[in-house]
Amino acid sequence: MTRPCARSTLLLTVFAIALMVAMPACGDSGSGADEVGTTGITEGPEGSGSGPESSDSGDTGSSSDGTGSSSSDSSSSSSSSNDGGTKFDMAPLSDADVPPPPPSCKVIDDMNAVGQCRESAPPDSFEPDTQWSYTGPAGFDQAIATPLVVNLTDDDQNGEIDLCDIPDVILVAGPKAGDTRPSKMLAIDGETGTVHFEFAGLVQYAATPALGDIDNDGLPEIISVESGSGGRLLAFEHDGPLKWTSNTNWTAAQSSAIAMADLDADGDVEIVTANLIFDHTGTLLQTLPVGSAGQWGATTMADLDDDGDLEVVVGRSAYHHDGTPLFINAQLGPGHAHVANLDDDPEPEILVSGYSGVTVLEHDGTVKYLNAKPGGTSPSFRPAAIHDFDGDEQAEFAVSSSSVYSVYETTPSVLWSAAVTDASGWSGGTAFDFDGDGVAEAMYADEANLFIFNGAGVPLLTVPRSARTLAEYPVVADVDNDGSAEIIVVSDAGFANNQTAPTVQVIRDVEDRWIQARRIWNQHTYHVTNVREDGTIPQFEPPNWESLNTFRTNAQIEGGSICMPDPQG
Repeated sequence: MTRPCARSTLLLTVFAIALMVAMPACGDSGSGADEVGTTGITEGPEGSGSGPESSDSGDTGSSSDGTGSSSSDSSSSSSSSNDGGTKFDMAPLSDADVPPPPPSCKVIDDMNAVGQCRESAPPDSFEPDTQWSYTGPAGFDQAIATPLVVNLTDDDQNGEIDLCDIPDVILVAGPKAGDTRPSKMLAIDGETGTVHFEFAGLVQYAATPALGDIDNDGLPEIISVESGSGGRLLAFEHDGPLKWTSNTNWTAAQSSAIAMADLDADGDVEIVTANLIFDHTGTLLQTLPVGSAGQWGATTMADLDDDGDLEVVVGRSAYHHDGTPLFINAQLGPGHAHVANLDDDPEPEILVSGYSGVTVLEHDGTVKYLNAKPGGTSPSFRPAAIHDFDGDEQAEFAVSSSSVYSVYETTPSVLWSAAVTDASGWSGGTAFDFDGDGVAEAMYADEANLFIFNGAGVPLLTVPRSARTLAEYPVVADVDNDGSAEIIVVSDAGFANNQTAPTVQVIRDVEDRWIQARRIWNQHTYHVTNVREDGTIPQFEPPNWESLNTFRTNAQIEGGSICMPDPQG
């Protein structure tokens, strides 16, 4: 197994000297492009490549790394080198630059300060490679819930689970029938695709779990929903056993998403599912008034009124943690809520994407614009992503219709659109600045492909997948702790009932030149400041809109700290 640089004592000893020459990628062994496979992945204008792909099957599922070897062979193949030298993932530092601090095994970033990123990658860094793929066991080879990423295992066997271990991918895999069907939840090694363990209980197929430390033991727990129509919450320990079952059913759990935060800033985490608020033991605290979608919904939390605690934002409405309303917009239909600064004032706004169009509300619920359709089409019930997509230091938002994926200015007007196919009406996207040039690449997974678009909406690469799509979307994280971001995308049989892709795939640049992303993605409404990299939930969540101003996208890190690339120009 390739050891990440965060675990290297030698690297920590010579880190400052090495940085004055050039910065190597964490764990980059210099493996060459000739040894990896790229079957089915189509590059955009700046590159090309193809290669063989193989996969085995069995009762426990099968994983395949990019070489076509079984995952147990991946450590030896990944350590080979064609040129005998170290590959560098970033431009060398100038004499005037001060090197960032060395990486740490513990969280060192309080998320309140965001510096400028120093790393960059060549503009031709889009040579895609399937690092590994995994096909679930017979009868459990479909996935339509958003995958999650966190450290769950002590890979370096030093007695601690920390950021020097290999992150793990949390996958919900089930059979071909119904959104609430019994499914398995698996912990998969982020470097090799090997299954570490199955969680002790069947969960709901289409509900996206959430993860975080809910009992202050320093380790993340995973919250999901029991299979069938009962809909009770299930909490699992980091190593798989069941911790508790909630005392109340969540009857609208179908295809929904779970979220967690310390709503009242008392040091204890609350768990939010649509309009229900539970404490960290699974006891129901509040039932918010019905008025926004629970089914297919994804609730978020933010301090909208600057009173030091978080409001629960459920589509068109927002509530204090005690259940009293901050505002209710009865003129709006159900929709996904997103929080960011979408204008020139210092307060956050709420973007609601729903069947009638996109709506922006001020932080107090005042309508800024209502049910807009800037491209002439409705986003239906699809979640959006918020990011600076064009390097102008202003947030834009990206959301799909059934036929186009578009990035919009907040005015709103169309920045660019690209053709996609998503008849179901619920899938989402994300973004990440893979080469560190200040312009984020947008990502979207429709019924047949994962697309990565450049700043003009031109596909940089296309990765085949199959899905009938619900509220799932691809995620970006450094899943193998090698200092370079990867993309995780899931697949199911789709409307044609014909599985054409593995249950889950991890896509990387063939030379691992992409900038490093955080090593965590903990829930559907992830927005970076809601969780630390070790899975602990902040007692006082820093407002994302005051620093990154993103939603449903990941952040770059250097030396363990969040950073932002220099804007263009």
